[in-house]
Amino acid sequence: MANAKVIQAKQEAVDVVTSKLQNSVSTVVADYRGLNVSQVTELRKQLREAGVDFQVLKNSLVRRATAASELTELDAVLTGPTAVAFSETDAVVAAKILNDFAKKNDALKLKGGVVEGKVIDADQLKALAELPSRDGLLSMLLSVLQAPIRNFALAVKAVAEKEEQSA
Repeated sequence: MANAKVIQAKQEAVDVVTSKLQNSVSTVVADYRGLNVSQVTELRKQLREAGVDFQVLKNSLVRRATAASELTELDAVLTGPTAVAFSETDAVVAAKILNDFAKKNDALKLKGGVVEGKVIDADQLKALAELPSRDGLLSMLLSVLQAPIRNFALAVKAVAEKEEQSA
């Protein structure tokens, strides 16, 4: 009887992680070995404020969840102590926070992750983290779109001023 309860509890844990993998727009796997309690607490606080779920999980449990989610490519990075950050709303926020934290704390290492169903390695994860935020990208696009109109308006104004001076 005790074994059946243990197996059922483990299966429920796998189901929870599988659900998080499937519902997250991004998942980041990191090695937290070497961080002290206050550093982990600060990291968890930053991630929680951004709406990211951060958990330390057993590799075997995550491997079962990746098999159920058809993301077995992620198994290659599931070695050593593993912490997983799940973000259901923003594909970049978890990578950005963890990457910024890793720059200040050498002990945190990004291993890889999943972004919108595609498994990526640590280098791709860092490149994603270096991108500007969605709002930043939108403001850049708006600036580029406004530039021709602004230049045309300035040219028209210059022509009008020149005609005023000659009249």
